Amino acid sequence: MKTHQYNCNLKWTGNTGTGTKNYTSYKRDHEISFPNKNHHISASSDTAFLGDPNKLNPEELLVASISSCHMLWYLHLCATKKILVTTYTDQPKGEMTEYPNGSGRFSLVALRPVVTIKNQKNQQQAIELHREAHKMCFIANSCNFPIRVEPTIIIQQ
Repeated sequence: MKTHQYNCNLKWTGNTGTGTKNYTSYKRDHEISFPNKNHHISASSDTAFLGDPNKLNPEELLVASISSCHMLWYLHLCATKKILVTTYTDQPKGEMTEYPNGSGRFSLVALRPVVTIKNQKNQQQAIELHREAHKMCFIANSCNFPIRVEPTIIIQQ
């Protein structure tokens, strides 16, 4: 068994001069950066929680992480099974339930990958590999809510 570690740096950038004096006195803006990577994410909270609508929020990043991990596993499995994928898109949707006390949790994420493959004889196997990718996905295996995978397979003409 191997252990992998992932690190990032998070910095709150939303102090407007009075800190967290009250719920509306500060911005939810923050930056996420990664050691040895020339990239950072400007993030905020969801607009429902006074966030900047032009910035990514943690909930969107979670849905994107699930979709990305599934895609990477799926492409890997297709490559090892000699299924030629030419395009892959997804428009995942996450649902979060907010409780009366303000807390909440994800209740569902639905992945809707649309995959184009070269050979019609591989269509059924291409669908089945989504189930395998879901079982292998590191992120999906770490979630405590249902993740549905609703694939569409297109045969390239």
